[in-house]
Amino acid sequence: MSAYINEFLTIALIHLVAVASPGPDFAVVVRHSVAYGRKIALYTSLGVGLAIFLHVGYSLVGLSMLIKTTPWLYTTFSYAAAGYLIYLAIGALRSGPPINAPQTAQTQEVDKPLISVPKAIGVGFLTNGLNPKATLFFLSLFTAIINVETPFMIKLGYGVYLSLATTAWFCFLSYLLSTSKVAKLIGEKGYWLDRTMGVILIGLAVKLVW
Repeated sequence: MSAYINEFLTIALIHLVAVASPGPDFAVVVRHSVAYGRKIALYTSLGVGLAIFLHVGYSLVGLSMLIKTTPWLYTTFSYAAAGYLIYLAIGALRSGPPINAPQTAQTQEVDKPLISVPKAIGVGFLTNGLNPKATLFFLSLFTAIINVETPFMIKLGYGVYLSLATTAWFCFLSYLLSTSKVAKLIGEKGYWLDRTMGVILIGLAVKLVW
């Protein structure tokens, strides 16, 4: 059991570094926090966390190795991800100033345009699920870090932790960005941050296919 604890601590540390690094998930959650408010950003974070189970699932059955070692499949995967990031970026770049400036943080939250909860979850899920970097992360995790002799249920437990930890991190980020002080700081110029996230998403898309 001590071997599994050491393995888990290694996984937890590597995941902490990976999830805290800016990437498509970070950009989308920030964008939804600014554009749609805390509630939608939290559901987007949930979608990102649920996508972890997708990566864990195909890693457990060896599909991540197939994706990595099949050039045309990996290329197709990368272009699909880049196309989706550009689609999200276009929406962010089209953001503009609010018609009626809200007076308080509470009013600001109410006056934000909304998207549906299923769409918010779907955006988070697809953003993480289509990310080839995540595929490579889980490939290295399940081939180099996790021992091949580790029982299936232990590996599944690792996956549950990774999903919960990812969700918790982005929920915390969503909460932080939507606190009254941060909302007041962003204020009426929040659409510029939204546009910045759009530029970052395009940069990430270009990086995927370069």
